[in-house]
Amino acid sequence: MPGDERVRDLVVSAGYAVLGRWRERYEAVDYHRAIDMLESLGAEHLANRTYGTLSEGERKRVLIARALMTDPELLLLDEPAAGLDLGGREELVARLADLAADPDAPALVLVTHHVEEIPPGFSHCLLLSEARVVAAGLLPDALTAENLSTAFGQEITLEVADGRYFARRRRSRAAHRRQS
Repeated sequence: MPGDERVRDLVVSAGYAVLGRWRERYEAVDYHRAIDMLESLGAEHLANRTYGTLSEGERKRVLIARALMTDPELLLLDEPAAGLDLGGREELVARLADLAADPDAPALVLVTHHVEEIPPGFSHCLLLSEARVVAAGLLPDALTAENLSTAFGQEITLEVADGRYFARRRRSRAAHRRQS
């Protein structure tokens, strides 16, 4: 993305399948829609900033708003939280949960290596390991400690809190005894 391009122009231009503004003139309705897309991702305050001045988390939300401008049937999110700090990740996950709850939103597919990044509202899981399917189906059925342990070749514990998943390696009994 051009670093000197204004965020609102990057978002609005997606509706016309172009990258940034050139000589195009956009209608007020286009700009209002772009602001609505940014607002849905908590990024409307960035509209007049240039893309190059944004943090990584802000950039991710702007790019998702840009993708939504095309009214897609499906939105593929390939590791959208990669490179984000904790605050940026949590903001993105919350906004994706809002998007997942919107009945007018496109179907969402999330690719991630971190179960903590799965927003509430996502319904299905395809768990792969070395290009093989370990489990597939409804999220609570497919995303289990047993399946994660199989996928990663080590004992994994899995916790669910407030619709969010959290995984970690199970501590060995010897390590547990040493700490006691």
